[in-house]
Amino acid sequence: MFSIELKKSALKFLKVLKVKDDLYRISNKIDQLQINPFPTDSKRVEGNFEFKIFRIRVGNYRILYYIDYNNSKVYIEKIDKRENVY
Repeated sequence: MFSIELKKSALKFLKVLKVKDDLYRISNKIDQLQINPFPTDSKRVEGNFEFKIFRIRVGNYRILYYIDYNNSKVYIEKIDKRENVY
């Protein structure tokens, strides 16, 4: 089982999110990453990143994350709407 760590930008987004239903769906998806960091809807994000970045969809939102296997942690890098996250 993996532990979750939210980066500052992801935490900030969750604090200002106004729609409680969306907040519930996003937090539920993040909780599922603890059990399975590679859900069937995850995809690898191409680009020049230090780590292999993956993304999952939650409605109109995207969660970008990477995995540290040595420490069994999933780092949530960014959460935002699709047009703003990439």
